[in-house]
Amino acid sequence: MASDGSPSPDSQKKKKKTSRKGKEEDAEHAQVQVDIESLTASGHHALQHGYYSDALEYFKKAFKAAVELKETKVQRACAFNLGAAYVEAGKPQKGLDFLSRAEPGERGERVADLQFNLAAAHEALKDYAQAARHYLQAAQLYRSQGDGSSEGDTCVRLAHCHLRRKEWAEAAESYLRAAESYKVAGKSASAAIALKDAGNHMLQCDHFTSDDVIAVLTECLELSANITEQETLGKLYNAVGLSFSQLKLFPEATECYELALPLVHSTPRRLAVVLQNLGAVHNILAQYQQSLEYHREAAALHGSLGSRRAQGRCFCNLGCALSELGELEEAGESYLHAQQAFKDSDDSSGQWQACEGLAGIRMRMREPEKAIIYYKQALALLSKCKDVSSSVQERLVNKLSAALQLKLAMQQRAHPARRAIQERSFHRQQLRMTDTRNANETVDEHRRREVLNSQRIEDSSQEDFTKQFRPTEIYGRRKPHGDIMIPSRIPKTEQPAYLNALPEANRNLNNTYEKPDVHCQNPTDSHIISQQDQPMCDSSKQNTDELTSEPLLVESTEISPPAPLDSRDATPLQRRLKSRFCTGEPELRPLWRREDNFALLLILTESADAI
Repeated sequence: MASDGSPSPDSQKKKKKTSRKGKEEDAEHAQVQVDIESLTASGHHALQHGYYSDALEYFKKAFKAAVELKETKVQRACAFNLGAAYVEAGKPQKGLDFLSRAEPGERGERVADLQFNLAAAHEALKDYAQAARHYLQAAQLYRSQGDGSSEGDTCVRLAHCHLRRKEWAEAAESYLRAAESYKVAGKSASAAIALKDAGNHMLQCDHFTSDDVIAVLTECLELSANITEQETLGKLYNAVGLSFSQLKLFPEATECYELALPLVHSTPRRLAVVLQNLGAVHNILAQYQQSLEYHREAAALHGSLGSRRAQGRCFCNLGCALSELGELEEAGESYLHAQQAFKDSDDSSGQWQACEGLAGIRMRMREPEKAIIYYKQALALLSKCKDVSSSVQERLVNKLSAALQLKLAMQQRAHPARRAIQERSFHRQQLRMTDTRNANETVDEHRRREVLNSQRIEDSSQEDFTKQFRPTEIYGRRKPHGDIMIPSRIPKTEQPAYLNALPEANRNLNNTYEKPDVHCQNPTDSHIISQQDQPMCDSSKQNTDELTSEPLLVESTEISPPAPLDSRDATPLQRRLKSRFCTGEPELRPLWRREDNFALLLILTESADAI
């Protein structure tokens, strides 16, 4: 039987099975792709929320599904995602292994995202040179694609790598390139932040002038008007203020800090930082009274936050301001608080600065011994610090030398003052001894005079009695002594009654005589008078010289007219003495008093010099 050419039933059954199997495989393939896409989406969502372990699980499942799918493109994509997840999860080495499978060869070098992830893996492995090379390549690829935002992000990461290698100029250039890329992408806020960082790092190298830095900071402030988030804006103003402070443009810095102050009130830590910077700038501008409030508020905030090191710095600034205002005691207390805060935070650098401040306070208070102790402590703490300029040690050594010199000078000035006190005490003792000796001599002299006066009165009475019975009268005149007038003629009469008095009746009278003038005597009596009066004249001269130094009783210098020759008009022998009272102190006392005042003046002058 001939065949009519129609397919047999068996062949038809085989075709139906083959088509059904292909449809099932296509369905399974499609389902795997859907699962991979779902797992990849879940992994990205977990990464964005920081669930790295979950993200890794999703990406691992996706990669296994891609391996079973046996599609190279899908496997590379899943290896790329898994490697990136490992890098994000803190496992850069595993991430680098999977990333190397993603796009090997020259083709992979033309993939911007792959180069970015490779750079991130090397950065996590602290291979900053290799990371910088991949970041730079990724930035160029993003620029070629016209992706300004991604280029800006990549340049920021590139700047971080340069900073790790302390390549300040390259870091500043990377920030400037990032700012340009952000401006192209229309991201003004990101551009302002990049310019802020660029200006900060431009100050750390010599490749840029001050005008270049000022231009960058000015552009940063202009672009900051587009920042809407207050906290970010406050942080930017504070950073720009720091850059202006490094440029010594303190009025501009103060303006930036004041702009930042109301924007950071919601964050106590940043508020404390801004207050601390404001106080420091006011100190530099010598506006110490205004700075006190900022220092105290900043110290209180840092203390409440447990930032002992920052609190110590605030206390140091407060001590400096109080010292300049002359509040030395309170300044010393602030430096002591700072010293304790630095001890609690184990900050040797802060400790030596606090010790230097305390030493300066003691120097101003003229306490060099305590200042020497603090300067020595500062030098000992300085030796524990690293990367300290030699000029700091030289400054402390010079201050220590000045304290030692001041101590020596004060000791030398103290010795003359002590000697002056000792000499004054010695002179006073000598004065007391002299006054006592003079008083004793005066008493003895008065006693001798009383004895001499009594003897002379007896001799005079005997002489007058003898002359009364002479056959002739004696004409002549004796030289008067003081106010005592001796008549020139004594008649031959009976002895007067007043001569019969006892010699002790005239013991307080000064009855001394001087030698009579020979030219006025009767020649016949000259020999007799000279023989009788010679001893008495010698003794009278001596006593007269001694009495001239005694100011208590002074004889009158008036001379009475000559008495008439008639014996009836003769005045009796009497003493005309006038008493003079000493209304002031003796002559020696004012002299010693002036000397005491002079010695006291020397002490005060030297004490003033020492102060």
